[in-house]
Amino acid sequence: FEERISLMTTPPITMFLAALSFAYFSKALSGSYMKSTITQLERRFDIPSYLIGVIDGSFEIGNLLVIAFVSYFGAKLHRPKIIAIGCVLMSFGTFLIAVPHFILGRYKFQSSVRASMNSTTTFGPCPASSAESTQAGCEQESSVSMWIYVFLGNVLRGIGETPVHPLGISYIDDYARSENAALYISCVQTISIIGPVFGYLLGSLCAKIYVDIGYVNMETITITPGDARWVGAWWLGYLIAGAITLMSAVPFWFLPKSLPIPVDKQLNANFTPEQTRFIKDSPSAMEHKFRPEEPANFHQMAKEFVPTLKSLLGSPVYITYLCVTIIQFNSLIGMVTYKPKYIEQHYGKSASKANFLMGMVNIPAVALGMFSGGVVMKKFKLGVMGAAKFAFGTSLLGYFLSLFFFAMGCDNAKVAGITMSYTGVEGLSYQPPSLFSECNSGCLCSGSDWDPVCGENGITYVSPCLAGCTSSTGAGKNTVFNQCRCVAVTGAGSQPSNLTASLGHCPIRDSCDTMFPYFLFLSVITSFIISLGGTPGFMLLIRCIKPEFKSLALGVHTLATRTLAGIPAPIYFGAVIDTTCLKWGNTPCGRRGACRIYNTTAYRVVYLGLTMGLRTVSFFLCILGFALLRRHVKQEEKIALTNGNVEMEFESLRKEESNNSIHSDQFVRALDCNPDRETRL
Repeated sequence: FEERISLMTTPPITMFLAALSFAYFSKALSGSYMKSTITQLERRFDIPSYLIGVIDGSFEIGNLLVIAFVSYFGAKLHRPKIIAIGCVLMSFGTFLIAVPHFILGRYKFQSSVRASMNSTTTFGPCPASSAESTQAGCEQESSVSMWIYVFLGNVLRGIGETPVHPLGISYIDDYARSENAALYISCVQTISIIGPVFGYLLGSLCAKIYVDIGYVNMETITITPGDARWVGAWWLGYLIAGAITLMSAVPFWFLPKSLPIPVDKQLNANFTPEQTRFIKDSPSAMEHKFRPEEPANFHQMAKEFVPTLKSLLGSPVYITYLCVTIIQFNSLIGMVTYKPKYIEQHYGKSASKANFLMGMVNIPAVALGMFSGGVVMKKFKLGVMGAAKFAFGTSLLGYFLSLFFFAMGCDNAKVAGITMSYTGVEGLSYQPPSLFSECNSGCLCSGSDWDPVCGENGITYVSPCLAGCTSSTGAGKNTVFNQCRCVAVTGAGSQPSNLTASLGHCPIRDSCDTMFPYFLFLSVITSFIISLGGTPGFMLLIRCIKPEFKSLALGVHTLATRTLAGIPAPIYFGAVIDTTCLKWGNTPCGRRGACRIYNTTAYRVVYLGLTMGLRTVSFFLCILGFALLRRHVKQEEKIALTNGNVEMEFESLRKEESNNSIHSDQFVRALDCNPDRETRL
């Protein structure tokens, strides 16, 4: 009776599933928001892409510090409370990332426009000297790199996220029915994919808001969200994400250390046949049984750690699986990290629109694919080999479709002195002297400035000074530069009526706008197909190891992918992308800042080429993995067949003993009923 009462009052696995789903949602939201703010952080702290990769990889560094120990020791402790502590640490780290905004001064960007002037006043955009303003700005530049706070906050996020994945998944797999485990895990992973939808949408919203909103008069801001100098309110999203993550910690404090164990898993445990028969026949074994809780023995756990780790790493199937996933994660992480930036630079979209498209188009396709993969596994009851073939097939199909991205390119924007000469001849130049020409020789222009203007001839100039403009009218965003001599030179083929230029880049070509919808459509299709194999591939990891190694195997897998993929991939992807930069910005002290314009053709080749090249290597390893997996499955079938024969022999012996016992009882009763029996000494 007491056991039945305890079963009724214990929270079911669905309550833990809901809490874990919310935790996955919150950590995925903050993680995707971090990736959505990459260009904002580059511009705010004036740092190159590879350094952004270091910041992004710091999350994995936090995981690396504690993942192995949390996975092993945490599995033997109170898992829900360990997860709760992790969520609290994640929230504190997210808040820490926003701290530099409140320490730094107001954001200042290079501009030739005097927003305080009346619209009827004119002034010369050709300065006599730029040394005075540079020195003043240099004195205000902080000697401390504020991005260190972002780095440390992301490390703390990584430490806090550590227990959520291995302890949460192993908890579900321990206490859920075998036929429901794959569906539950696919639900959790689907929710974790929905998190980035809101993360990128939050990034899109914050990217539209100016970084110093509430502190400056927006009428004085002369740049738009599409400008390479625009910085959105990146800090606001981190405050929101931190609050949500803190809320996700609350439910785990009220969940028990263990839940009822389904009977089907008890029967598959290491019980003797006699114990199994007792469990089946016991009247108190209704639907579930509790796992007895033993006090934690840290000395014994530490003593068993190294042998357990050696046994796990001695599995060829597990090692091959690790190698394949590490290579594919390098490709995936690098691609996802810089995809919004790729959309910005290649198709001329603003950071806000790029994040919006990632959240509303790409991520839902991935979520649907992950969930569909779990449904396929449950409906068709895919075994280990079936799951492996399904995951490989979807990945290979997505690979071939992704090759079409190479054909969906756009030409470089027409920027005088960078992608074309002042005489109208197209050709790339990485050298600062190419910015100067006879048409702007009358001005003391700076080659380090970036204040683009669009000439009426459809060509972008790096600054009004380099466009040869000598006067302007209007103020703020309505400023128009006049008498721009370089506009006449570059547009010699069709002489413009007025030599004027307006603020900002010239619009991209119509052909690029036409190509973009096809890019989005193919991106959705490939994301869905590749993510179909996500859940089967993950279940393959769980089913190919011994149950007692489950938490450690998940932890080591997470450790390996974070260390060898999560940390280096954003760094070397960013370093390769930096090589395609055509014009770097400069800080007030002359230090190299963020990139202002890229060679879009080279960007496409290195970005897509590196992504596809890594996936190509992983497919060769998959061939070896299939051979090892097939041998592993055959060995498991032989062991299962042997154990089945032993159990059948034991059952036959038990029946024989039972029959003998019945015959003996009948003989004794017959003697008891015989009135003529005598007792002889």
